[in-house]
Amino acid sequence: MVNRKELNPDAGPAAAYGARLRSAREARGWNQDEFGARIGYSGRHISGVETQHKPPTRRFSLAVDAALGLEGRDDSFEREWREMRHGVLLQGFPEYVKLEGRAVEIKLFEVGLIPGPLQTTAYAQALAHSAVARGSITPEQAEERVSLLMDRQAALERPMPPLMVAVLDESCVRRPIGGPVVMDAQLQHLIDFAERPNTMVQLAPYSLGEHRPFDRLVNLLTLSDRSVASYVESQTQGRLDRELPSAVPLMRDYHQLQALSLSQTASVDMLHQLRKGTP
Repeated sequence: MVNRKELNPDAGPAAAYGARLRSAREARGWNQDEFGARIGYSGRHISGVETQHKPPTRRFSLAVDAALGLEGRDDSFEREWREMRHGVLLQGFPEYVKLEGRAVEIKLFEVGLIPGPLQTTAYAQALAHSAVARGSITPEQAEERVSLLMDRQAALERPMPPLMVAVLDESCVRRPIGGPVVMDAQLQHLIDFAERPNTMVQLAPYSLGEHRPFDRLVNLLTLSDRSVASYVESQTQGRLDRELPSAVPLMRDYHQLQALSLSQTASVDMLHQLRKGTP
């Protein structure tokens, strides 16, 4: 075969993905153009993924699975893509998301940004597009980031939804993201979220000053067996801890934060005022 590049599946996750893709394609007797036509991509794109010149995406992986009959299976390419994607996420976060999808109670705290489970699609897209503009991620990765977030939110919409408590620093709702239209819809989404029977939203006002116990993202989970898990995150590090001695101090601080923060009624009033453009 002319210009056939030898692949080394041991060179990394992307190399293993590409080598497996080629093997699966050739086992069915398809050349790159034929396979590409079946899944809606060019033969050049197939070649790029196989040789690591193009990163696979979730959409690409789902199309491959459909063509190969691997949809929903443990050995699907979509599952392999997720594992690759998780490899570049902060340590502990992929496992945290799995636990979050099974938790009976979720407590969230964030500074500066609306937490992922409460973000609208437009708000999440604005953040992702900004990361692309900075050169931090590719457009494909931005699309995947938003898709993963939507999947995360969907996992919380179940017949027996968890109790969700979100305490947001005032900076979360005052920091404009995506422009007035996007931010107005995001604030309305928070108001609607607060009206659900299984949710609570509170704002931690600037006036708390040094009495605010957290300076970064803190998530706390209670699982159906009453075990707890905590996840804290900085710009470059994430840590998941399922040990009770580690979670108890965070739980105590969270309860104190709730006591110091605005009530849900006062918080929703502030959200309405922000939507109207009043201080």
